[in-house]
Amino acid sequence: MPRIRSIVVATDFSAFSERAVQRAAHIAKQHNAELHVVHVVRPLDLYPSLTLTPDEFGHHDRDLQQAEQSRVDAMASTLSSQLGIRVHPVTRLGRAHTEIATYGQEVSADLVVAGSRGESTLIDLFLGSTASRLLRVATCPVLIVKKPADMPYREVLAAVDFSPVSAAVVSHALSLADGARVETLHVLGSEVEQRLRKAKFVRMDMTDWLTRLRIDAEKQLEALLAQIENGAAVGRLVQSGFPPAVICQAIDARQADLVVLGRHGHGGGLQEWLLGSVSKDVAHAAVCDVLLIGLGVQ
Repeated sequence: MPRIRSIVVATDFSAFSERAVQRAAHIAKQHNAELHVVHVVRPLDLYPSLTLTPDEFGHHDRDLQQAEQSRVDAMASTLSSQLGIRVHPVTRLGRAHTEIATYGQEVSADLVVAGSRGESTLIDLFLGSTASRLLRVATCPVLIVKKPADMPYREVLAAVDFSPVSAAVVSHALSLADGARVETLHVLGSEVEQRLRKAKFVRMDMTDWLTRLRIDAEKQLEALLAQIENGAAVGRLVQSGFPPAVICQAIDARQADLVVLGRHGHGGGLQEWLLGSVSKDVAHAAVCDVLLIGLGVQ
C-alpha cells in the first residue's frame, strides 16, 4: 500500500474547508504523516487574466498575508496539541489552486486535501471552483472532502476501469480505509449500453454476449486484486450502465463515505475536462468524499 508521509490541506477558514482540515489531520495521525495547512491570499490586483510576480505584490497584500498567517498558526497549534501531529502553517500570495499545487510539489506531498462547497454556482460551472481547478494541476492524489470528518471512513468504494491507474486506485482505497470495508466496482460502460439498445432495436438476444463480457470483467478484477496487498479482503462488484450514474448509485446503496477513482481513466486531456469525464462527473455529483488518482501514481 502507498505510504503517506506528507499531506497538504487547503483552508480559507470556511466551514467547508474546516471539514477538509479535520479529515486531513486525522489521516495524518493515522499515517504518522506531516501536515501542511496552506492558506492562499489573493492579491487585490490579481485579475483572472493577470499574473503577478512576487515583487509586484503590494504592501496591503503583504500585511494581509501576515494577518492571515496568525490565523493559520493558531489552527496549526490547536491541531498539533489535540492530535499530536506535526503541522506546518503556511500562507501564500496568488491564485489558490496554483499556489496549493506548487507548494505540494515543493514538499513532495503524497496527498492534497481540499474542501467542497457542496453546491454548484453558475460561475463554478464555467470557471471551476478551487477544488475542481486543483484537480487539473496537482500531480499527486487529490481528496475532495464533502462530509463532516467527525469519524473514520466506514465504507469505501474503489471504481476501476482496468486502465494503468486501477491498481493505485485500489491501493489508495485500502490505505485510507484503515480497516473499513472496501468494495471494488467495475462498470460495463457506454459501449455495452449502446450495443444493448441496438440489440433491442433489431430484436437480438444479447444475454450470452453480456454474460461472457461480465465473466471476463470478473476475471480481470480478480487478476487486478491478486497483485495488491490485502486485495483478497476487497469486495467485487461488476455492473453495467452509464459509469458516473452507476458509481453514484453504488455510493448511495452502500452509504459509502469515500469513493476512489482514476482522474482520467482511459481518456484524459483538455477535451475530457470540457466535455465531462467520469472522474469530473463523479467528483461533482457524489455525496461522499472523493479521492482522485492520476496516472503515474504508485
